[in-house]
This record gives sequence, structure tokens and C-alpha cells, in this order.
Amino acid sequence: MPISRITALLTTLLTALVLVAVVPGPAARADGPGSGTPWVVTLGDSYISGEAGRWAGSSNSSSASADALGPSAYYDNGSGESIPRCHRSASAEAYVGGGVNGYNLACSGAETATSNGSNFKPGIDFYDDGAGHLGQAASLQQFAASHHVGMVVVSIGGNDFRFADIVQSCVVDFLYSPTWAKDFCKDDSSVTANFTAANVAAVRARVAGAFDNIATAMRNAGYADSEWTLLVQNYPSPIPHGGQFRYGESGYTRQDTGGCGFWNADADWANDVALPTINQTVSGAATDSGLGNVRTLDLASAFNGRRLCENTVGLYEERGLSSWTQAGAVDQTEWVNQIRTVTTCCENSPYYVQESLHPNYWAQLATRSCVRQAWNGGSPRGGTCTIAGTGLVNGEPVMALN
Repeated sequence: MPISRITALLTTLLTALVLVAVVPGPAARADGPGSGTPWVVTLGDSYISGEAGRWAGSSNSSSASADALGPSAYYDNGSGESIPRCHRSASAEAYVGGGVNGYNLACSGAETATSNGSNFKPGIDFYDDGAGHLGQAASLQQFAASHHVGMVVVSIGGNDFRFADIVQSCVVDFLYSPTWAKDFCKDDSSVTANFTAANVAAVRARVAGAFDNIATAMRNAGYADSEWTLLVQNYPSPIPHGGQFRYGESGYTRQDTGGCGFWNADADWANDVALPTINQTVSGAATDSGLGNVRTLDLASAFNGRRLCENTVGLYEERGLSSWTQAGAVDQTEWVNQIRTVTTCCENSPYYVQESLHPNYWAQLATRSCVRQAWNGGSPRGGTCTIAGTGLVNGEPVMALN
């Protein structure tokens, strides 16, 4: 073969090899800020983590009647809990669906700052002990860097007001004082200390700092503030006013049967003073943060008509129901878990004390509906979440965001 022809063939072959090397294949999609399937991420405490999400209503006859999710309800890693006692249930509001993914970083018992006692409780900060324990802001930053986070939903502040301790004080005062000499928790020094002007201001500053930490995490992950929305939710009323309880104050029925051991006056104070103070602190902190991408989700009256011991609902046995799967169960049973003491929850029982007075399976699906409406197809908005009808739609209570 002539040299000239061999040279021509080699030139053609080399050109083809170069083209093969430089022609790009299909680009690999890189999820991250502004790219990929959107995610809703939830941060905060037990009122958003999914605490009590196992139970659809209450029964003193058979726990099976209300057991919607079973003993693995809080298994968020497939075989157990990523962080013990965070109680991130499968019914939690993060999982809005509709082409949007959900990720739950909230933890039952969390405050604005991380605590590392007998149970690790990640706060909304950048805590990192080098052994895998991260604050929620640090975890958000890691996640958002490689996922398209469109909305962050947060519930925080209740534990900074010592919510669990207040409930305990109210129940103890109910159980250990007679009707003719009622001892109210609303004037206990351990309770009122949480609502002084100084403490309210301090909690407000900590909550505002938590919101700032969320924004910092998102900025560090590569987001402009305009690329995501912070949805700040407040707290729902878990018990009715005193006159709306279905059990009287006399005797122990209100706690022994209903699991709602509050004197009427304390229930009125909880609804008229404590809850508004906490919710105003949260909304004030959102303003103080100065963030322009904040929307608010008002849950204060979201469960009205379905609250613990309210006279419009009842236990399964009181309503002639045997299972949470029966038609009408969502409208006739409670959306807030009973308050349980050590003697009524823990021995040979599937219940946890920490599930007490928390939104249950029905309530979490209801809030999920409102979060989905707040997502609004990727154009997030705020509003007030309320019950808008009876029955279930796609397995969820009928809710409206106005």
C-alpha cells in the first residue's frame, strides 16, 4: 500500500478517535440549588417531627382501635430511628407528595439550641461534635447542597417555653387538689416564670436566631434567598376552653378517662394567655429575623372541634366505633393524643409519655394538607389552616388554607 494512502488512513482514524473522545455523552443531572426534583424539608420540634403520629384517636379499651401505623411508626431509617426518641413518624407533614419529596429533620423535644443529655436533641444550630451528631441547621446545609430544597417548614419555640413542664404542672395540680380548693397551674411560680416579659423577649430572640441559622445554612449551601421559602408555623390549640370539655371537673374522670386533667380555669388560661403568647413570640421572631422569604402557617385553630376531650368528639368506645379505618372515624374521634402519666403509659403498653398532648395521625395528615396548599405548586404562600369539611380526601382530612 502506498505510503500516502497509509498516511491518509491514519489521519482519518486519529480524527475519529479525537471526535469520540470529545463528543460529550448525556449530561448527568446534578440536584442542588434550583435543579432537580423539589423537596420540602421540616425542622423543629415534636409538633412537626411526627410525635404521636402512630395514633388515630384514642381508646381506653383497645389500643389497636387507634393504631394506624403500628410499632414501626417512628422508624425513619427503615429499621429504627436515626436519632432515638425524635419520633419522626411516617404521617409527618413533610411528606406532601404530588411530585414533591419530603425530608424530616425535626426532633421531638428539640429547642432552639442543641442539647446532648440522655437523649440527643438537635437544635436549629450548627452543632457538630465530630461523632455524627449535628444540629438541624448543619444537617439542612448538608442536605440542601445536593438536593433542590424549595421550602423549609419550621416549628420551634414551644420547648423554650418549657411546654412539657407546664402540662405536667397543670395535670399534677388537677389530680392533687379537690374541687372545693382548686390549685391552678396558671399561677404557679414555675409556670408564670416562663411568661414574664424578660423570658418572652429572650425566647423571641432565640427563635429569631434559629430562623437566621436556617437562612445561613441555605446560603452556605448555595441558595439565594429568592430561591427558597421559609414557612414558619405556630402552635395549634390542643384542648378546648373549660366549658367545652365533655367530662366534668368533679372526680378524676377528666384525667383517668379522658387524659385531659386540666381545671377549667387552667384550660381557659392555656387558650387565652399561654398559646397566644407563644404564637405571638414565634411570629414576632419571624419579623425580627428580617428575612424577606418568610411565609407563616397559622395553626392556632386548625384542630378546633377535634381537640382532646372536646365535647364534639370522643373515645372509640364512646362513639361506638371499633377501628380507625371505619367511615366517619376521622370526624368523631380526637386529633390530639391523651395526656399519659408513667402509670398509664409505660408498663406493658405501646404508648410513650412524650406522645401526650400532641397532634396525632389525623392531625398530622390535616397539617400536611395545609403544608401542601402552602407549597402551592412551587409558589409558596402563607395562610390560616382550618377544617373545611367531613370525611377524607385521598386519605386526609378536608382542610382549607385561607
